[in-house]
Amino acid sequence: MDSLTLIDMFVRGVAVGGLIATGLGVCRGGVSRDVKLASMLASISLSAWLITESHLLWQALGFAYPLMLAAYPISGMFWLFIVVVFDDQPVSPLTLAPAALLLVTGMSTDLIAGQPRDLMWAARNAAGGLLSLHAVFVIVRGWRGDLLLARRRARALLMGFGGLFGAFLVVASFANRLHPMGWWMILVVGAPGGGMIMAVIALGTASLFLQARGSMFGAGRRPGVDGRAEAADTVMLRNLESAMAAERWRQEGLTITQLALDLGAPEHRLRRLINQRLGHRNFADFLNAHRIEAAKRSLVDPEQAQTTVATIAFGLGYGSLGPFNRAFRAATGLTPTEWRRHSLVRSP
Repeated sequence: MDSLTLIDMFVRGVAVGGLIATGLGVCRGGVSRDVKLASMLASISLSAWLITESHLLWQALGFAYPLMLAAYPISGMFWLFIVVVFDDQPVSPLTLAPAALLLVTGMSTDLIAGQPRDLMWAARNAAGGLLSLHAVFVIVRGWRGDLLLARRRARALLMGFGGLFGAFLVVASFANRLHPMGWWMILVVGAPGGGMIMAVIALGTASLFLQARGSMFGAGRRPGVDGRAEAADTVMLRNLESAMAAERWRQEGLTITQLALDLGAPEHRLRRLINQRLGHRNFADFLNAHRIEAAKRSLVDPEQAQTTVATIAFGLGYGSLGPFNRAFRAATGLTPTEWRRHSLVRSP
């Protein structure tokens, strides 16, 4: 066994250890059930993927098929982890569906041959690439409005890189079909270069997530502050409440940077204030708290019964109807139309 192979097996062991430590560490923390479940599923699937991509490790473990089953939905499990941790979505049949589909198609691919097998392989890899790209989109989209400092660091420094690496692997797999053994193959997960990249990602993930579990997954705890800082925060909070009372939240595309400039406050302190004093995890939630309450009042107002839902949404600062419908349903369990219909039926 040459030295490169030994190094490859070592770094894969490091990567698997980092992934398992992350999953167990998150599960032991005071986080939600959804975060625990998504973290464990992603850790197991990533670990199995790293092992089965190494022919020597896979052979040493006797080609254990359960590991292959765990590795099949890797793209779906990574995507699930991203949307649960960074987009605050629950683990549900809908968010589990991509991983389940990849698992079923992976098993089916083992049972067929010829052109249908090649077509299914291409479809599975394309789906994995799209999931990785959407994970990158989720990470980037929420970065500016994320009020949790540790989670913003994870977005910027690690998770985005992980998503891009996943997309690269899909492109490399297709490129290998056209030009076998191109230079990019040294960076795929089955090669030593790819194993090293995954080890760096796994260790970085473990470092960020295990050192900052509380601030990563929930509203930050307010640290002890001196009297002057407390007074400054009180003034800032009063100014923020005045701006919200003046319906500053109605401005379409309002960002926390713009709001901080309007208030004459440092952006990092405003982020901390909204998170630690008001308990919001991201800026969109803070704005939605005001917008949805105003929407409820408009939807139950008989004088606005002929006003379309879209008109109400645009008047509240939403740029399109989709985000308004999702935010309203998340807050009330009903669509705006259902809320209006039920409320007007109950009204005298």
